Amino acid sequence: MPRARLPRPRDIGSLHLNYSSSLGQPPELTVEVVRSLEGVAELEGDFARLQAATGNTLPFALFEWQLTWCRHFRRQDPSIADEPLFHVVRNREGHCVAIVPLMHTRRRLGMLNIVSLGLLGADPAITEIRTSLVQPGYAVPVANILSQSLPKDGDWDWIQWTGMCDEFCAALGRHRGLNWLPVPPSFVLDLPPTWDTFRAGLKRNIRESLRHCYNSLKRDGHTFALNLAASPDSVHAALERLFVLHALRAAMPGSIPHPNHFAGVGARRFLHEVCGELAARDMVRVFQLEIAGCVVASRIGFVVGDSLYLYYSGFDPEWSKYSVMTTTVAEAIKYAIAQGIKTVNLSTGNDVSKTRWSPREIPHQIAYEHSGRVKSRLVRHVYVKARSGAGLQGWLLHHLIPGRRHWN
Repeated sequence: MPRARLPRPRDIGSLHLNYSSSLGQPPELTVEVVRSLEGVAELEGDFARLQAATGNTLPFALFEWQLTWCRHFRRQDPSIADEPLFHVVRNREGHCVAIVPLMHTRRRLGMLNIVSLGLLGADPAITEIRTSLVQPGYAVPVANILSQSLPKDGDWDWIQWTGMCDEFCAALGRHRGLNWLPVPPSFVLDLPPTWDTFRAGLKRNIRESLRHCYNSLKRDGHTFALNLAASPDSVHAALERLFVLHALRAAMPGSIPHPNHFAGVGARRFLHEVCGELAARDMVRVFQLEIAGCVVASRIGFVVGDSLYLYYSGFDPEWSKYSVMTTTVAEAIKYAIAQGIKTVNLSTGNDVSKTRWSPREIPHQIAYEHSGRVKSRLVRHVYVKARSGAGLQGWLLHHLIPGRRHWN
């Protein structure tokens, strides 16, 4: 039976769930669905509680990231409209034990509606990892209650699930019959107490690369300084320089493409705001390598819990022969060790710039769930074709169906 309480504008309802654990102590859970920006803004305390309970180390799961994302990237156009569909799960004491930040997206083509759900972060690689926050010990009951609540809001054609290969994803897959597929992993360095110990454990090729970085600068008479931007004002200025360096790196010819993820003003405005919010909480570090009075390489870092997440970077190609980006990463790792930080997350993507450090691999996965209606399977096929633009059919559908957003 639903719990008797006064409805709030941000709710569409709540469910009662009795889940019997192996210990015979059933936690009573309720779920509320938050559908507005105002409702998301009220969840700050719940995010803070889950941050402590889960030991989250990802900036993308923070309250500031998720609310700022909704403010900047939520679409309210005639052809495409988003609204939050955050599932907030509480125990019998009213404590938040999970936040599953789904976004509801409706695409319109005449009288045809295409509706999808997905975890917050459907952007051009700005949100690198899309995930939920689930308190340890609650993975199975939270997956269970989602399986009861999502069909009651059945106005969707498919759900795109994403996450790490953890207990919650496993439980969600069992309940919902998901076929998980691998996507590029992330890579984490477990830090020892000293830089010398860390360096001694590296493979020979990266040790040689590090020697080259420092010795080549010294041999040519260059000295460097590492500037650290952490205050809101200094972070703002550092981001402006990073955008320039990031664009220079993207324009640099080479076999591996490096897109300019901040070419659009919308992405730059978002990063300025979210970094300003997090810098006010002392959670941002912009590592800047300065040579001859000029910043020639830069990388953003987020200190979340006991971890440093290394985000996007950029460098001046004129200094590429000195491997200034490798030096910047090495200096960031040195900083993390000196500060007693336990891990450094090198971000996602299976490339040599990460694997050369001999990190621990964190697998990620994705799965698609259809509502079961024939129409839903058909529109998903049409949507995927429109997104791909492959062949005459794909080209035609791409020009008929609003499959892509404009992030500028």
